[in-house]
Amino acid sequence: MSARPTPDRRAAADDAAAAMPSTVDTIVEPPAGKERAAAAIIVDDNPETRVHHPSDLIGTVIGAVGIVAVMVLATYAQHTTTGVAEDVQGFANLLRKILVVPVQVLEGVVTLLVPIAVLSELAIRRLGRQVLDALGAAVLAVVLNGLVLWLVHHVGSEELISGLSVRLNDQWTVTLPGYVAMLAGLLTVSGPRSRRRTVTWSWNLIWVAIGVLLITAQVSLPGLAISLIVGRVAGLLVRFLSGVRSEQAYGEVLVAGVRRAGFSPRRLRRIPEGDGPDVEKSVDPDAETAPVPVVGRVTEPDPDAAARALIRSAGYRAYELTTTDDESLDLVVIDGDRQVVGMLGRLWRSLRLRGLEGRSVVNLRQATERAALLTYAVRAAGVRTPQLLAIAEADDSMLLVQRRPEHAVPLAELDPAELTDELLAEVWAQLSLAHTAGIAHRALTSDTVLVATIAGTPVVWLTGWEQGYVASSDLARRMDASQMLALLALRVGATRALDSAAGILSDDDLSAIGPLLQTISLPRQTRDEMRTHKQVLAELRTALVDRLPEADVEPLQLVRFGARTILTIVVPILAVLFIVTQINIDEITQALAESDWRWSVLAFGLGLLTLLGAALAVVAFSPVKIPVWRAVLVQTAATFVALAAPAGLGPAALNLRMLTRRGVSATLAGATVALVQVSQFVVTLGLLLVLTVASGNQESALPISPAVLLIIAAVAAVVAATLLIPAVRQWVLAKTMPTLRQTWPRLIAVLGQPWRLALAIGSNLLTTLGYVLAFDACLAAFGQDATLIQVAIVYLAGNTAGSMVPTPGGMGAIEAALAASLTAVTGINFGIATSIAILFRVVTYWLRIPIGWVAMRVLQRSGEL
Repeated sequence: MSARPTPDRRAAADDAAAAMPSTVDTIVEPPAGKERAAAAIIVDDNPETRVHHPSDLIGTVIGAVGIVAVMVLATYAQHTTTGVAEDVQGFANLLRKILVVPVQVLEGVVTLLVPIAVLSELAIRRLGRQVLDALGAAVLAVVLNGLVLWLVHHVGSEELISGLSVRLNDQWTVTLPGYVAMLAGLLTVSGPRSRRRTVTWSWNLIWVAIGVLLITAQVSLPGLAISLIVGRVAGLLVRFLSGVRSEQAYGEVLVAGVRRAGFSPRRLRRIPEGDGPDVEKSVDPDAETAPVPVVGRVTEPDPDAAARALIRSAGYRAYELTTTDDESLDLVVIDGDRQVVGMLGRLWRSLRLRGLEGRSVVNLRQATERAALLTYAVRAAGVRTPQLLAIAEADDSMLLVQRRPEHAVPLAELDPAELTDELLAEVWAQLSLAHTAGIAHRALTSDTVLVATIAGTPVVWLTGWEQGYVASSDLARRMDASQMLALLALRVGATRALDSAAGILSDDDLSAIGPLLQTISLPRQTRDEMRTHKQVLAELRTALVDRLPEADVEPLQLVRFGARTILTIVVPILAVLFIVTQINIDEITQALAESDWRWSVLAFGLGLLTLLGAALAVVAFSPVKIPVWRAVLVQTAATFVALAAPAGLGPAALNLRMLTRRGVSATLAGATVALVQVSQFVVTLGLLLVLTVASGNQESALPISPAVLLIIAAVAAVVAATLLIPAVRQWVLAKTMPTLRQTWPRLIAVLGQPWRLALAIGSNLLTTLGYVLAFDACLAAFGQDATLIQVAIVYLAGNTAGSMVPTPGGMGAIEAALAASLTAVTGINFGIATSIAILFRVVTYWLRIPIGWVAMRVLQRSGEL
């Protein structure tokens, strides 16, 4: 099919494009010798003379990370590098005698010859700005290299200095050859090796010189690597900031590429980005469902609407190609510089999300061939998508010639009244054809769904298959369905969108969509629309459950890792590194040898006693009768769950599960669990206050200086002042009132039964005192002594601070916080404090995990969980 706009419409579009100040009309003469001496080809375009490649910025960041990595290796692998240097030293002395040309002469030749040759070629080609950029990069490289050398001398450790040094003139010298950095920066800006002959052999000459420097032991390997990377970083940074000459296809090159694709162009008109002409933004006031976002009402046909949607969704350039046969086609241009960022984005999303297969697409040609493969496969499956006619290459661009969808506009620009049930059914039918053939789209948005009305019948195209998969997984196709359902719900409401899906999909397919109705599974464009209509996904889940009561809408875990997972890995590693670098091994070994194992056994027993206290608290607040032994088993199983859940979440999740399994409604069970946690917090604060008052003058004063008290008072004053601000006060109320509303009715019920209240207070006291006394027993095991109030403060402060870090069971964070608090409050040596904290965690956390696993197995077999 081929869409041909009317002469009046085409003339109006031409006039609008010609009125743009940034548009350039290029007259390209037809090639000589053509029998058909047609008029000159008109290229209506907006060429970019200089571009800022995102890949240069990415390379700069990677280079900076590489410099740090080399320094770390030079620091911690210095024995290896020093040994290699000493082994080479004897051979290097012999080699210096054999070499006819001294090394210094070779350095001078390379330093002088390379810049002259490269800059001369640039000058001959009349690339004056590139000459200035190359000189600027060389100067910046020398400056950065000198800065790194200064930092190594004045800030670097002895190990780093030793790792970057070689023995010259009977003394160790740090070597960061500045001329290597200078040449690397200059050549990086001068152009690619494939385009500049002098750049090609200049790099070869530099590698030869580097090899001679290494085997003659004139420089250290880490120092040489750092200087080389510094030069590359300087060159890439200058190249990104200044921009480089565009190597994308424009003008004559673009026309030549179209001819290689087998077409004779008469005119190429660049389709600008943005909205089409005469777009009136409106909403449908008569819509029955709430979530109908702003849509566009097109008052007259826009032949460029489909191409504009392509530009928005894929970021490619698009042209209207008018051939000498007066046929109007779409010319899509994929530029190479966009592939780097696109590849990194796809790789990150594939790594982070489940169900998204990784790709091996790494360059422009592979990306284009993949797009062509998907287009051919989709059309073979019967899906309506623009026909791909030809592919050609032109400079750093790939050209795709395809037919224009007749009178098609993206779904986002349709009036709500045009979104009929017949149209929605056709949308699902097209997607179903692709899924039947095993093809997944993976990026369905309102710009990839094109709609036209032909003879009163809606016709739907699905475009933008560049990120799709053939032979895709079931999860990828289910994600397609969830994306389509979400974008339709944004326009027609949850009920109509689900009804339209039910007309094509089976009940099992609909049920499978439920767990995927979450923001992370949606493309960025749809996620942006969801920000102003956050209730849409919740309404979809509700509508799905109303239609299929047995459907599971619990969100599926799609994210392999997030910020919490990263913290889970990084925080324990940092804590271990900090502890290992700060402790005194000899002192700890002596303390362990002199420690009393009986106190450790007592601490373990006191730790087990806390499980009984936690179980009695649940029994006290539970609206149904729970056997004490069963509650103890659940709290014990929570010690095993703590391996995979942040501190405090494991017991709460299992208590909630236990209550719901016993017939308690989810709302009442949540209120009960929340009340258990709130009561524990209140009782702990009360206990701390009682200990403080009861200690009086009999306990030693806490080592808190007046300055610390002033800081605490200042912080309290700031908090109080911020609560006077209405916005802050509303935010605090929004965070606290839901919990209060949830727990208040249950608290009133407990207050009506004094025995429950007494049991709850006693059980919480038992839990808190059990941990405090267990920590005190760990101090006694190492022969250390502290007052009970000090021990309580250390435990409560350290455990609270460590639990705020979302690592499983507070691993790493609680140990570090307890050790730091113990040293600050009691003055105990940090190494001994660390040993005490580790012993406490071993007897109250690690040793209970096997017992928790047994309890979990017992509960699973009995059906309790």
